[in-house]
Parts: sequence; structure tokens; C-alpha cells
Amino acid sequence: MQVVLEPLSKITIDTYIFLGTKSYNEHYPHLWENGDTSPYINKSFTNKVVEKELEDTNIQHFLVIVKATAIGIVKLIKNCPIDEFSGKESLLAEKIYLIKAYTGRGLGKKVLALIEVQARKLNKRILWLDTMQKGNPVHFYLNNGFQIKKEGELSLKGAKTSEKAMWVLAKEL
Repeated sequence: MQVVLEPLSKITIDTYIFLGTKSYNEHYPHLWENGDTSPYINKSFTNKVVEKELEDTNIQHFLVIVKATAIGIVKLIKNCPIDEFSGKESLLAEKIYLIKAYTGRGLGKKVLALIEVQARKLNKRILWLDTMQKGNPVHFYLNNGFQIKKEGELSLKGAKTSEKAMWVLAKEL
């Protein structure tokens, strides 16, 4: 199956918000007290937040498209330094979310490859991201060439203390 990253536009914001919210709620309610994901959703997937981010030239939003169907979202921060790498050298993949019905089919690997293409077009030396220490995503990224760089932590109120531990992962390009 061919995967395309379609740049977000003002007319596709509602689709982006819907897919971001749906995929996050399908995969991550266990991180939150009482399964209440609203602290993250309100920070990430409201019209006000996404419209403001769409105006920021340092942020790129995409819909993940398979067979003319939007199945997920990607959010990249084009110039985002990490440790010894300057913003000019570093690309942060802040969000990579696919709705559950499309996971486990090799599509995530294709999305990562497309993100790497974007990073190379921007002449980046490193692609990095945060992921939870517990669960399958960390294994997915490690199996796709990322390495653990350091520890991090989910800092939003309402997250379960036992679930806050994150890894910062990086892949040199």
C-alpha cells in the first residue's frame, strides 16, 4: 500500500483534529487518570491550537493518506535542537499517529521513511522524537534504526505517575 503525507491546509484541519483525537484516544487512554485524555487533546487538537500552528513556518502538519483515505497525522518541528545538535541540524517528529484499524500493517514504517525523506530535504543530520518507555512504540522505533538518547517525562497534569516515563530517541541521517 502506498502511503502519502499530504500537507495540512485550512480546509483539512477538521480531519486532522478528528484523526489526531481518535488515534490518541485509541492508543493512550491508559496514560491518564480515569482515562481522561483531555489535557493532551486540549493542548494538541483544538481548532485554535492547530490554526495557530499552521501559521508557524517552523511546524509542518500532514495527513497520512492511504488509498485516498486519511488514516493518521504527522506533526514535524523543522528546526528543533537537541543536545549537541543545533536546530538547523535537527528535525523533531512530534506526532506520528495512525488510527488503530491501520496499525500492524507496515504503514508506520512507510510513514517513518517519508519523514526521513522530509528531514533529508531539509538537510537535517538527526531525526528525533519522544516515546513512552512502556509499550510497543519504543520497540517499533528501535527496530527502525532509532537509538535511545536519554530519558524524558510526560509533564502534563492528569498523567499517571507510573506512566510518565519517556525515552528521547534519535536517528542520525
